[in-house]
Amino acid sequence: VSTQSFFFFFFFFSPSFFFFFTQKMSRTLQQEMAYITKASPHSYNIRHDFAPNMRVPGIVYVNDELSGLLFDELKHSVGRGDVGGFLPALRQIANVAALPGIVRHSIGLPDVHSGYGFAIGNVAAFDMNNPEAIVSPGGVGFDINCGVRLIRTNLMADEVIPVQEKLAQMLFDHIPVGVGSQGVIPTSSGNLAEALEMGMDWSVREGYSWAEDKEHCEEYGRMLSANPAKVSARARQRGLPQLGTLGAGNHYAEIQVVDEIFDRFAAKKMGIERRGQVCVMIHSGSRGLGHQVATDALMAMERAMSRDRIAVNDRQLACARIASVEGQDYLGAMAAAANYAWVNRASMTFLTRQAFGKCFNQSPDDLDMHVIYDVSHNIAKVEEHMVDGRPTQLLVHRKGATRAFPPHHPLIPVDYQFTGQPVLIGGTMGTCSYVLTGTETGFVETWGSTCHGAGRASSRCKARKNLSYQDVLSFLSDHGISIRVASPKLVMEEAPESYKDVSAVVNTCHAAGISNKAIKLRPIAVIKG
Repeated sequence: VSTQSFFFFFFFFSPSFFFFFTQKMSRTLQQEMAYITKASPHSYNIRHDFAPNMRVPGIVYVNDELSGLLFDELKHSVGRGDVGGFLPALRQIANVAALPGIVRHSIGLPDVHSGYGFAIGNVAAFDMNNPEAIVSPGGVGFDINCGVRLIRTNLMADEVIPVQEKLAQMLFDHIPVGVGSQGVIPTSSGNLAEALEMGMDWSVREGYSWAEDKEHCEEYGRMLSANPAKVSARARQRGLPQLGTLGAGNHYAEIQVVDEIFDRFAAKKMGIERRGQVCVMIHSGSRGLGHQVATDALMAMERAMSRDRIAVNDRQLACARIASVEGQDYLGAMAAAANYAWVNRASMTFLTRQAFGKCFNQSPDDLDMHVIYDVSHNIAKVEEHMVDGRPTQLLVHRKGATRAFPPHHPLIPVDYQFTGQPVLIGGTMGTCSYVLTGTETGFVETWGSTCHGAGRASSRCKARKNLSYQDVLSFLSDHGISIRVASPKLVMEEAPESYKDVSAVVNTCHAAGISNKAIKLRPIAVIKG
């Protein structure tokens, strides 16, 4: 079954879609909004009866600037008489709140927008001790362990700008980009199986990573629960040639300059000393392998739902009991795909270091090209959190959301014990990015989670219709940003106008206390598929 036909089946033949369609016809926007109340200047509550069978309420972190986009999405869905598109994010957050085993609330973060099953920017935790609790691939996403890595250098902007175009071209030449791109990291079937199990330990062994890189990586770059035997032959086939590739869509490698430092203590711990310091940000994931793992699991879970009589509001929320064969198979395969993604970003770090070394005729070590941190924002992990005053094992789904653990948490590196975990928030093409740090408030309120980026404000199709290739290139040129892109249509799809304002997203998280601003970066060169 092709991904396209599978997607078509899950959406158009979803009972919840037809339920929602009738709801649209019977409930006006005013009636819908009656279920949503403003709880603070930066959050809204979703009543537990907004959608059928909700077990917990929902909460969405948005300020006044961002709430308009969220409510416009709901407005368009209510007024739309045609069939098509995802459910609005508010409805998806509510549908997640109806899943078996969910704890406390379904959370939407400031960059939230509609996605497959779960909204992108949706966080939900499920009680591992509850035999009814589920795991859902829709709560992880198709690009398993899509994430961001930030590499510092000791170079300053005035040293890089004179060779900016040359360096951008060298990065573009070193890192394979685009749909179907093939990697330059030699990989056999045996090596792939080892990478799926070992994660960045494989990269270190093979010489593609420095030993200290994994210390500054979420999960230290390896999920020990990985079970490569649960990764299908088709997934392996797709992943084999793609190791060390950027891919397309919103993935990128950017040369960035420190534009502002909000927390000097945290920045210094990360090796950021002053404005103008040059860094490299890499945003990519598990490529075709992760996509296939998700597709395989969704099909298996559709059968498990029928067998175990699991009822959901949306068939895109296909799921299985955590302890079931299907649940455990998915978690093992998902962890293996996550390991693949860490190896993928590690391989591109190796290629980035090569490009910089050649351009400046210095070794990467002399250029101080150390990894500041590497974060995931599409993953499900077993974590311990306090529930009703007791430590509880939860399976936390973060889809388009980043882990943001507080100071002194045992799972963050010793370097960041006094600052909190670094959180990498990538902007859109041509706009700023941020480094945040985790907080105790976030650990309590959002299961230690915060935003992951700007979040789309319009579809890729709409962006292509409304924007011109030349206008976007002119915007980037006017702002002193070099660009190398494999597919011209991506220039329109990923233009800043297609996304929310990343600063508004970050400011909401900061104001809500779920993460703190530390560093702001601006791009000077963008490499895309």
